Amino acid sequence: MKSLLEKINIQPVNAGACIGPDQWIKDSKGKELVSYNPATGEAIASVVQATAETYEKIASAAQESFLTWRNVPAPKRGEVVRDLGNALRELKEPLGDLVTVEMGKIRAEGHGEVQEMIDICDMAVGQARMLYGLSMHSERAAHRMYEQWHPLGILGLITSFNFPVAVWSWNSTLAAICGDTVIWKPSSYTPLTAVALTHIANKVMADYGLKGIFNLAIGSGRDVGELLLNDKRVPLVSFTGSTSVGTHVSEAVARRFGRAILELGGNNGIIVSEKADLDMAARAILFGAVGTAGQRCTSTRRIIMHKSISNDLTARLKKAYQQVRIGDPLQPDTLMGPLVVNTSVEEMMDAIKKATADGGEIVSGGHMLPNHGPNFVEPTIIKMPAQTEIVKIETFAPILYLLEYETLDQAIQIHNDVPQGLSSAMFTDSLREAEAFLAAGGSDCGIANVNIGTSGAEIGGAFGGEKETGGGRESGSDAWKTYMRRQTNTINWSRELPLAQGIKFGE
Repeated sequence: MKSLLEKINIQPVNAGACIGPDQWIKDSKGKELVSYNPATGEAIASVVQATAETYEKIASAAQESFLTWRNVPAPKRGEVVRDLGNALRELKEPLGDLVTVEMGKIRAEGHGEVQEMIDICDMAVGQARMLYGLSMHSERAAHRMYEQWHPLGILGLITSFNFPVAVWSWNSTLAAICGDTVIWKPSSYTPLTAVALTHIANKVMADYGLKGIFNLAIGSGRDVGELLLNDKRVPLVSFTGSTSVGTHVSEAVARRFGRAILELGGNNGIIVSEKADLDMAARAILFGAVGTAGQRCTSTRRIIMHKSISNDLTARLKKAYQQVRIGDPLQPDTLMGPLVVNTSVEEMMDAIKKATADGGEIVSGGHMLPNHGPNFVEPTIIKMPAQTEIVKIETFAPILYLLEYETLDQAIQIHNDVPQGLSSAMFTDSLREAEAFLAAGGSDCGIANVNIGTSGAEIGGAFGGEKETGGGRESGSDAWKTYMRRQTNTINWSRELPLAQGIKFGE
């Protein structure tokens, strides 16, 4: 582990706050935060968390840097992000391994997460030359109307453990090319990954003589998080996490008229038609439900299958689940690692009890695996007689509920009858069924796919959901606009002063 940290130059590992190259803040009053390997339960290393005094230093530095950074031409800001992507390319393997060790996802997924960061850097570089505003025709003669987009300010970024670096990149790279600075509060489960990534960003900032663009403040939600939410210098807060905490984030930021991007719960369903390719469906379901040990916001949690193919699909999934290799996530043949912490194991076991009490039948799994380590479980399939309350709750673990339907309208009704609205999918070879699923009366989610699963969203599309998922959008499409302020401009190049709507005043 030490050699892995050294590869990323993760020193000083004990400081959990930073405002730029060689400006790590060692807070003598800060509390120690220990990072544990979820596969073994062993301590990896520790950091000292930020206090209110440290947060003030970081916020002041971010605000001061913004005043300069906003005046740098956007294509020049893009060059910084381009070099960040190149730095990530050089350190993809050790950083990806660190994600695996600290978070528990398998090595292929840890490396894939770093690749996602590289991809978003590439996208953001191009976007830096395309911060477009519209031109409009004025109703008044000799007038020109247009809109332009200006940098917004400081982005407050609060990320979750399951994607400890990718979500940072979705937000920070776009914020940077838009002229904003960032204060990042990462998950307390993955502080070392945050420190490592900050070292990489620091090197890039140093090459350009910059500081205060990418800032780090490790600390609890009660301490650092609350300061961030209530800081009027922070016009935008992006939060990834639970719906319950997201509700508080939304209320706190709204009270001071700030903006919030909320990426909250997902209880993602796949409708499998009797006209579906079941080989494709089974593979997609396995990846969506078992990948990252069911700890993605886009994890597949509900299968709504036509009654006529129910037995066939259930048998295919049972066979696939029994072949899942569980163990050390660094080993190349492992398909599922541990849950991030033991409380997640307890929540999973509690959900299984409630589901079986509601008449659910365990098809596969359902047990803890203490011989593998403290946080290992079997991925579990439960066939449900109906969509009960426990099925409508997102359990952040590898539980897959199987439900049956007879008509497409019934399937869509079951699919939409949950509070969350992030990702969705349908498997069918029927054009009519596919279009019905994607139509206004079909899936009510922010993401709707046909013949691919609920996980693995590409960066080019806007990522986010509806209902209790929060309604925010990140990553591709025009999500960059969230990080800027829109200004409408009208220029009168005549010597007259006509009013809009033909109003005559004082004549």
